[in-house]
Amino acid sequence: MYKHSVSILGTGFIGLCSAACFAKQDIKVIASTHNEKKAEIIKNFQSPFFEEGLEEMLQEIRNKNPELLTCITDPVKAVLETDISMITQGTPMREDKSIKLDYIESTAEEIGEALKKKDDFHLIVVRSTVVPGTTRNLVGKIITDISGKEPGKDFGLCMQPEFLAEGKSLEDTLYPDRIVIGEYDIKSGNMLQDFYEYFYGDHLENCPILRMNLESAELVKYGNNCLLSTKISYANEFANFAELVPNVDVVEVMKGVGLDYRLNPRFLGAGVGFGGSCFHKDVNAIKAWSKSRGYNARLLEAVLDINDDQAIHIVDIAEDLVGSLKDKRITLLGLAFKPGTDDMRSAPSIRVVNELEERGVTNIIGYDPKAKETARVEFGDRIQYADSIQEALKNSECALLITDWDDFKKLTPKDFKTHMKTPNLIDGRRIYPYEEFKAELPFRAMGRIDFKD
Repeated sequence: MYKHSVSILGTGFIGLCSAACFAKQDIKVIASTHNEKKAEIIKNFQSPFFEEGLEEMLQEIRNKNPELLTCITDPVKAVLETDISMITQGTPMREDKSIKLDYIESTAEEIGEALKKKDDFHLIVVRSTVVPGTTRNLVGKIITDISGKEPGKDFGLCMQPEFLAEGKSLEDTLYPDRIVIGEYDIKSGNMLQDFYEYFYGDHLENCPILRMNLESAELVKYGNNCLLSTKISYANEFANFAELVPNVDVVEVMKGVGLDYRLNPRFLGAGVGFGGSCFHKDVNAIKAWSKSRGYNARLLEAVLDINDDQAIHIVDIAEDLVGSLKDKRITLLGLAFKPGTDDMRSAPSIRVVNELEERGVTNIIGYDPKAKETARVEFGDRIQYADSIQEALKNSECALLITDWDDFKKLTPKDFKTHMKTPNLIDGRRIYPYEEFKAELPFRAMGRIDFKD
């Protein structure tokens, strides 16, 4: 008999990574998804997507304690057989950029059906990113209406925002820098804190647990992601400033800024812009939410505009280097939005491909160590797909570095000169030594231009 049993309702990045980490720490986990194919993959201790280290962790669980993790397609059963249920469903963006809560709503309905049949106190934890008021006024109300049970009395209700970065989701789950618990009442918060005290143990000596009301916890997640997005767009704004003055290097500028004790250097890297499932979606969602309440989020509007313009800017830099790109073969090094994942959602490569096509470029080939198949779903036959760096560079007349995978960091000027038809390179992530590459081949880097007489 295990001290804690948890049902994970939603098996995306957050759900499956959480499920694996909990199971690894001797917590009984039942994951639930309506996708039968996905459930079979997880039941076989494999991952339906690439996330650094996840496949290995699932295999370790299979070899040591396979009874700790299972995946089913019946969420009601999952709730009935556990003490805590965590909602980890996606909250995608609607066409009007507002948040879509359909998956949250349907999951709350399923929990309500389960609690109708259950007498024991059960804790519900919303871990999906939702706008303020959702946990209390949507999730809690639906569960109450369907089950006839009261929050605080018959079931617990918490909102615990996650702060996982794709590519390092397992590390962030196992070693967080803080835990935020939004609680309907003290009993709910105590139950969730007890769970995390068991899960984390000594790690909590250096990891504060912050307890607050539900709505504040919901807004913490948006505050977190919006600030990180703002830092990236801020760095990109200064990269564009740096290109106005010969010999200014935005990498050195941001290093100097980031060493201020009131700041830190993380997320001050200039480049081709942010992507992924969170930043675009969350900034747009909170912007749309505030607008629906009569407030225009001017700062966040600028954050999005600056970020999206970086795709145009890197293509401008390429044209400045080689002239018209229309009849040239263009290579994209990296397609996923960041290294360590195959996620293509809102990836900068999408905006770059769109911009290249706007300028009449039809001969585009991309290479990514992990995202070939997810990129194929996104682009179809709009681009070609290479199986190696060498294949991607062959006969190419301009290469754009989009994603800073370690494989790309190992490349030297000789690699580009050897494999490309004409070795023109644009560094969209500032991973290459500027002086070395500039001396060896036609080269540009975002956030720096040469001294001119």
